[in-house]
Amino acid sequence: MTVGINRGRRVALVGVNGAGKSTLLKILSGQLNPTEGKAVRARDLRVGYLEQDPDFKSAVTISDYIFSEDNIQQQLIKRYEELLENDPDNSKAIEKIMEELSEVDAWEYEYKIKTILGRLDIHHLNQNIASLSGGQKKRLALARLLIEDPDLYILDEPTNHLDIDTIEWLEKLLTEGNKTILMVTHDRYFLDNVCNEIIEIDKGRIFTYAGNYGYFLEKKAEREANDEVQFQKNSNLLKKELEWMRRQPQARGTKSQARINSFYELEEKTKGAGPKAKVELSVKTARQGNKIMELEHVNKGFNGRTIIEGFDYVFKKGDRIGLAGKNGTGKSTLLNLITGNILPDTGEVVKGETTVLGYFHQAGITFKPDERVIDVVKNVAEFITMADGKMISASQLLTLFLFPPKKQHGFISNLSGGEKKRLQLMSILMKNPNFLILDEPTNDLDIDTLNVLEEFLTGYNGVLMLVSHDRYLLDKLTEQLFIMEGNGDVRIFNGNYSEYRNELEAEKAAAKQKSEAKPVQSTPTPAAVVPKKNKLSYKDQREYENLEGDIAKLEISIKNTNDKLNASGLGSDELTKILAELAALNSQLDEKSMRWLELTELIEG
Repeated sequence: MTVGINRGRRVALVGVNGAGKSTLLKILSGQLNPTEGKAVRARDLRVGYLEQDPDFKSAVTISDYIFSEDNIQQQLIKRYEELLENDPDNSKAIEKIMEELSEVDAWEYEYKIKTILGRLDIHHLNQNIASLSGGQKKRLALARLLIEDPDLYILDEPTNHLDIDTIEWLEKLLTEGNKTILMVTHDRYFLDNVCNEIIEIDKGRIFTYAGNYGYFLEKKAEREANDEVQFQKNSNLLKKELEWMRRQPQARGTKSQARINSFYELEEKTKGAGPKAKVELSVKTARQGNKIMELEHVNKGFNGRTIIEGFDYVFKKGDRIGLAGKNGTGKSTLLNLITGNILPDTGEVVKGETTVLGYFHQAGITFKPDERVIDVVKNVAEFITMADGKMISASQLLTLFLFPPKKQHGFISNLSGGEKKRLQLMSILMKNPNFLILDEPTNDLDIDTLNVLEEFLTGYNGVLMLVSHDRYLLDKLTEQLFIMEGNGDVRIFNGNYSEYRNELEAEKAAAKQKSEAKPVQSTPTPAAVVPKKNKLSYKDQREYENLEGDIAKLEISIKNTNDKLNASGLGSDELTKILAELAALNSQLDEKSMRWLELTELIEG
């Protein structure tokens, strides 16, 4: 296998799970040595490697990890930030360090570092790394890599644990300048917007495409069509040669031996070169009556805080709805109302008699580690009806979902994250739902499996509700959005995610144009002139800076609490406790956000 990456190229590595993408990244980053051959890099090349599971080595705090001991500017910035956080009243020390920062022209660099950390929700530099969640650790590792700005970025799933706004910011950052990038990602919009070259690993072979993801799909389809034609030719020729081999006597001459050698070469070429196995999703959808589900003037709140107010909606056949909104605005509450996990305070949620719900959520299914794959499926049904009406066994269905017999009789604990997600999806589809709710279904799935899932969902004739940070998925599968705007408001937007973002951008542009158009005013008399308060006191400045961190911390807490809410098997007491905790966190977030806006107006005033 030979791979070359030229300076200024932004390359994506694609292939099915297990094809060797992460292993190749480790070899190119110097983390692994190849069994054969060698990885050659330019002299003095600075490589930055973002792993799926970052290693922080001896670093104890965020500050230890972020700031390099060999970088004078970074060490000054570290001392400055630590003073502001731990000893903000020590004005002499702060003035001294500010002078040193000015001497080495570090203020622009300090702003860059603060922007990166803020965008990735990293605020408390003295926080212990061991106390961070998996998502926070991944963002911390990404922050350090972006601050270091290496000659070669090697990124393994950089968009994991990022929200859509942060993903779009990262896209812009990586496409600025002449960065050289090699990455693995399942986010197809991110891939399409950032990369200008695709390297595909397929059955141990390398294929290079000089273009973005759209170009890759087009050329890959052409290549596979050509491969299929060649495979059929080789198969037909192999059959003829096999017949000839069987007819020949044991003693053969030189010409016969050459033909025998050709036969074995052809057999080797044909072996494993047939059509690639892929997941087959074609289970039957239960019959759906005219009445599917109705939300009638639904109100829901917790501890005096309104989450959903006066929401009405009648679900129709073929509805394809995306659910959008910031954390804590009520997405989980709405899903729990629809699925019947919680009841509205007032109003009604009426489910049709023929409606069969299927709910795929982030928490996944709780499997017993000593349970076998085949038993999980048989617990749902021994036989399953497919879309064409054909009945197949649980084992046959598992084979269609790329679980070969050996895996079927293996333990759940031996499955990868992607395989567990596939098994969860299969368990849901086996129940033939006609109202399907998918909450972040793309995590841990490779692009090929995602494409098959999308193909199935595109032809799915039931009602579909989708929560996802994958913009490609939202655009392809939804025709309408429920946007949770906070304060109980649910906005219904007719269109997909890109259309919604375009409308938001148009509204922002119009508001900016309006604010820049200065009205003609008569000159006020000196007595009428009131001086503006356009600077914050030192105390207000400190409060303003701390608020940004407090708000980010609260948003993380709200997300974690929402995750608890989505977990299966909650008792009523536990559910009430979590909902009360969520309401209190949202109340604090509102209070701090209002104060932040007040201080922002003073700064800009």
